[in-house]
Amino acid sequence: MAVSAMVLVMLVLPAAGGLLAWNFRQTMEASFNNQLASLLDAVISSVHYQSESDSLALRRDLVDPRFNRVFSGWYWQASAGRERVLTSRSLWDQRLLLADMPELSFQRIDGPRDQSLIMASRQITLPSLRQPVTVALAADAKDLEEDIERFQALLFASLAALGLLLLLFFGLQLFWGLAPLRRIERSLKAVESGERETLDTNLPEELARLARAINLVLEHDQALIERGRTTAGNLAHALKTPVAVLATLAERLPEAQRQEFSVELNRVNDAVRHHLARASAAGPAAIGSGLKLDQALAPVLNALSVLAQRRSIDLTVSIDAGVSARIEEQDAEEIVGNLLENALNWAETKVTLTITGGSAGVAILVEDDGPGMSGQQCQQALERGSQLDESRSGSGLGLAIVKDLASLYGATLELERSDLGGLRARVQFSPD
Repeated sequence: MAVSAMVLVMLVLPAAGGLLAWNFRQTMEASFNNQLASLLDAVISSVHYQSESDSLALRRDLVDPRFNRVFSGWYWQASAGRERVLTSRSLWDQRLLLADMPELSFQRIDGPRDQSLIMASRQITLPSLRQPVTVALAADAKDLEEDIERFQALLFASLAALGLLLLLFFGLQLFWGLAPLRRIERSLKAVESGERETLDTNLPEELARLARAINLVLEHDQALIERGRTTAGNLAHALKTPVAVLATLAERLPEAQRQEFSVELNRVNDAVRHHLARASAAGPAAIGSGLKLDQALAPVLNALSVLAQRRSIDLTVSIDAGVSARIEEQDAEEIVGNLLENALNWAETKVTLTITGGSAGVAILVEDDGPGMSGQQCQQALERGSQLDESRSGSGLGLAIVKDLASLYGATLELERSDLGGLRARVQFSPD
């Protein structure tokens, strides 16, 4: 809008200025020509023929002193052939180049000392003189051009000032007119940061309707998320009992059948656990304040600390004070819980959890002093249901679930050799 206004001002004002300047020139030239015609009539009324001397003469002198000052730029001349020539004193010994024009005409000619003259001339007939007399009056166009140039300079300066004022006022109008949009922007940021739950609707009616529509969408999406997570939780509870009953019934089967049945039942249990974990994940918390990780993870860490004590493993936890992430609480518990369970399952004596925040984002680091894994094993461990050591408990889903949950939040999971000798699992969240 600002650019279009600038283009409009830059096109319209110069065009209007050019039109005004042209009209002013036409008016000034017409007024100047009328002045010349009036003076020419005064000269014509004074010119008469003296038959005694066969010459032209004036009955009375013109009162304008410019015609008496030599080369003043104002001249008159009457001529009837080359022999009969009468001029103003201002012409001195110079002559005007006259053309035989029976009617009143105006033209530009060169005058004495390279003056640019505007000349008015016409032919008349005097009594007792058969030959027509051409009478001309010329004036220097310099004064006219200077007046026109002064007007044009004033005009374009005024138009330039007007253009700047128009752009300034248009900018102020834009600033004032777009203020409600800036309020919507601030309101959106407040909703995103968790300071508000809905957009401010105290706006002009057009934008208030938009804000109310966005609020309806936000409420609808939140309701869908909650309903989906509730449904996933209900489904998980509904499946746990039948799976547990089937596992109990499988123990009564003969050995050969029990082994095959247990394998397939474990596959069902793993698939249910994996997909329910993904279905119940909230995904990126784009709207809402960041989750304080030290407070949110306290229940999980307390439970896993008890497990570590039972296995005689030293669990060290270090969480930066006040570090927060845009993540749902149960998703954070799922990520950290799975990483720590995996580390406790393989560690010999020590497991560490380090959570840091900074310009690079939040990093969750879990290390153990277990046997560790090679690069190929790290890749294999991220595949759903992969279990590198069948003698260890677990279904092999922990790292795969962490990887899936991390990807929902745009985070990455990396596995590498730890300085403790075992595995280092690092989940890196991007900065907000």
